[in-house]
Amino acid sequence: MFYLKIIRDQSGCIQHIETPLTGNSLLSSSKLNKGCAFTLEERKEFDLTGLLPHQVETLDQQVSRMYVQYNEHHTNLAKNIYLNVLHDYNETLFYKLVSEHLEEMLPVIYTPTVGEAVQRFSLEHRKAKGLYLSYPERDNIEAILEHRVVPEVDLTVVTDGEAVLGVGDQGIGGINISHAKLNVYTLCGGINPHRFLPIQLDVGTNNPHLLNDPMYLGWRHERITGQAYDDFIDAFVTALTKKFPDIFLHWEDFGRDNASRILNSYRDKCCTFNGDMQGTGVIALASVLAGAAASGMPLRNHRIVIFGAGTAGIGISDQIYSALRRDGLSESEARPLIWLVDKQGLLTQEKSLKSFQAVYARKQTETENWELREKNFIGLYDVVKHVKPTILIGCSTVGGAFNEEIVKLMATQVDRPIIMPLSNPTPLAEAKPEDLLEWTKGQAIIATGSPFPDVRYNNSWFRISQSNNAFAFPGIGLGVIAVKAKRISDDMLWSATQALTRCSPAYQDKTAPLLPKLAEAKMVSINIAIAVAEQARKENLAQVADDVNLQDLIKKIMWEPKYYPYRKG
Repeated sequence: MFYLKIIRDQSGCIQHIETPLTGNSLLSSSKLNKGCAFTLEERKEFDLTGLLPHQVETLDQQVSRMYVQYNEHHTNLAKNIYLNVLHDYNETLFYKLVSEHLEEMLPVIYTPTVGEAVQRFSLEHRKAKGLYLSYPERDNIEAILEHRVVPEVDLTVVTDGEAVLGVGDQGIGGINISHAKLNVYTLCGGINPHRFLPIQLDVGTNNPHLLNDPMYLGWRHERITGQAYDDFIDAFVTALTKKFPDIFLHWEDFGRDNASRILNSYRDKCCTFNGDMQGTGVIALASVLAGAAASGMPLRNHRIVIFGAGTAGIGISDQIYSALRRDGLSESEARPLIWLVDKQGLLTQEKSLKSFQAVYARKQTETENWELREKNFIGLYDVVKHVKPTILIGCSTVGGAFNEEIVKLMATQVDRPIIMPLSNPTPLAEAKPEDLLEWTKGQAIIATGSPFPDVRYNNSWFRISQSNNAFAFPGIGLGVIAVKAKRISDDMLWSATQALTRCSPAYQDKTAPLLPKLAEAKMVSINIAIAVAEQARKENLAQVADDVNLQDLIKKIMWEPKYYPYRKG
């Protein structure tokens, strides 16, 4: 079943790769194909002579050729499709190309463009890249896991496609999210792509368009819920962890009701992580802490309003609350600093809320004397007017929600407002950076969820920091995998946040951007991985010897896209 074997020397360095594949079978293997980089000797040994043009290219020459082809496509979706086809053909070349143009191409293979790709999944379906576990096959999960391509698995990204970015329930198209996340793990964290596995849990869809679409490739059935859903998840986790006891299990784009419950159910049973809650929480908190440093005011003195109380909004709130508690505040001191607003308005105790939302609900007495714009509805404008926030965070997927009136009102109440419109894709961002700078007369401290170009204001250029969780989860995963962590603790996430915050340019210059450039993501990931691994060791969660140098270990396991000599095996 498994068609490659890596041969290493005594120091652990790769000497060559053995494979029994030859001819077109070898060229059809994206993990092994080198295209015109196969040497003349390898072409003879593996029956490739005549199947390739005569010229032998280097990897760098191939990258130059592919970049020219990439630029012949004129929309981000077309570029996304091109890069995914390249991945299907030659993984090493794909990773080398994207790594050399990371700032340009990451938004194409990841957010925001992947949202479009997910919606077109059934129309653009190509080579299988992971496993599909459908509810009708719930009794065959262990057998299906044996159908994977790679023999050893350190990491899996799992989704059920219910809450994809800002585009909602996309059913089986969520597999594109799992794959994109794993690409980022490799590009930004050096995770070995030959040791990871994307998985789609196909539990149906409630999207009427998909249910009625004859092209839809998933199980055409309404989503299962309740005990049936929980039993399916449990059967999956049980089978997966039985097969791979040390696997790092990353949940992504689950609905907010399921996401929190699943994480809480399994976080003490296996090494598991929720990207929407914990990954987004880490990067958002690091951005907030960097913003607090840039504002010259400690976090405990800020007032935080978060617009959007779903999985991401609650995840961010939990991370900020935890940071406030670590700073010495009691629960009664920390909770009142965080105000959550959803589509139903301010979260209050009178409303029917989910358990994870209820802890942030406000008492009626806190707002009974407020003058409201709309009777019996406390909207975002009312909250900004009366709370006078110093930090405004958006994860609502309501494009333009931070309008001129609200932002100017906030700017009259605080010298340097921290404003973070984090929703993506780009059309769903709560505000545009150029507007925020204009409305605050250049005083806003900004981080966005989607990528935005530099903004010119008053003859100065401002680089807009993208609060991209690509700065967070790859480093966390790298540290976890390096030490084979048994669990991911809150202190490990806090260590990741601190390491990321220390990488902020704003710590050296209060006028600098809050976050590094995406081109520096791998450097950031190494710092995060070391911090996470060290904390895991402190908590006895690491499964490597105490005398192992963690920094050396982490750098040793990091994968780089390069070609190796092949031998028949």
